[in-house]
Amino acid sequence: MDEINIFLTILIVLLIVVIMYLLLVAPRMFHKPDRTPFYGVLYAHRGLFDNHSEAPENSLAAFRKAVDSGYGIELDVQLSKDGIPVVFHDANLKRMCGVDGNVWEYTLEELQQMKLANSSATIPTFADVLDLVDGRVPLIIEYKLDVAQTRVCELGNELLTKYKGVYCIECFHPLALLWYRKHRPDVMRGQLCMAYWKEDKFRGKLLYLLLSYLVTNVATRPDFIAYKHSDADNFSRRVCRKLGVLSVAWTIKTPKQLEAAKKNFDLFIFDSFLPEK
Repeated sequence: MDEINIFLTILIVLLIVVIMYLLLVAPRMFHKPDRTPFYGVLYAHRGLFDNHSEAPENSLAAFRKAVDSGYGIELDVQLSKDGIPVVFHDANLKRMCGVDGNVWEYTLEELQQMKLANSSATIPTFADVLDLVDGRVPLIIEYKLDVAQTRVCELGNELLTKYKGVYCIECFHPLALLWYRKHRPDVMRGQLCMAYWKEDKFRGKLLYLLLSYLVTNVATRPDFIAYKHSDADNFSRRVCRKLGVLSVAWTIKTPKQLEAAKKNFDLFIFDSFLPEK
């Protein structure tokens, strides 16, 4: 009898642990926004770009090429010093503009005097990108929260409320998802992630371990998980997909990677090659 009681106690404890884990990592389960418009489309990472051309990443020319080719677009939004949403990936301007300073340290006027990757293209405003795309292809909009505050979400949302096209938002920082969960629950939101614990600069930091295993889902309840494609074996990512979450792969760079990702992901963000649509 004692052995049976011990076994039942262990079983109950394990069951409680499993339930608690599922509650932590579960995506949004009810009142989900419609995700069908996002299927059947491949997403050009920062536009259909070539940094050795007149269509560098996150430029109007790169976005125009993606639209003309029928690809969806993944792009990055952050704020200038004077609070204008601009489309640019890095926090620092050095790699793309040759200026050793952060985007938020310059006004829009100053930013637009800089050239992208030695081309004639300049950093576009988010408003200009939305005008160019004009709803012709779906957008995956990544908010950059290098500065941990959600003003970029507020100002980006002001522009998006007037936009008639299909879009969703994503972010590495859970704060952006929390903002959208509270203020725009009708918008599909996604947690960007990777297996941080594999990277030297993140290893040993509890926060990044929790992020790797999507524990912050308990607060954000995302509609999709955008995970680094080479980290597809992450246990929590696979559990979320079993629970019905949309699974997005970033960033696919070869046809071989795309083919391998198809068994683990539903949507695909690519650059460096032209996949078949």
